[in-house]
Amino acid sequence: MSFKTLRITGIALIMAAALGASFAIAASAQASKGDAAAGKAIFTTKCVACHKADGSGGMKLTGNPTPNWKDPKVWADPKRKDDAYLRDCITNGKIKSGMVAWGSTKQLKPDQIENLIAYIHTFQPKKK
Repeated sequence: MSFKTLRITGIALIMAAALGASFAIAASAQASKGDAAAGKAIFTTKCVACHKADGSGGMKLTGNPTPNWKDPKVWADPKRKDDAYLRDCITNGKIKSGMVAWGSTKQLKPDQIENLIAYIHTFQPKKK
């Protein structure tokens, strides 16, 4: 591969990342209005390998283990109180933890990400 080709590829990747980040910022302001039932189908095919079917997580690919969505302490974390955090994780991934970038790689569309967020919320323990 020539230097020119590498440079063009690098610029294209940077532009794609910037576009994905700008979408995530724009979409992060609102709470998810997704369909949990549709999100369950996505979770079952794309997420259970790391987050387990029951949402209890714990798989450690790199860095930290995946969160246990059934644990009230996970939901007490201030960064998870806003759907913007989940939206960012799903869209852009988290390299250090091994989280896949589903949105910026176009594997999931924005409405599918919203459905997935709605389904993740079904694991949240009910307040007593």
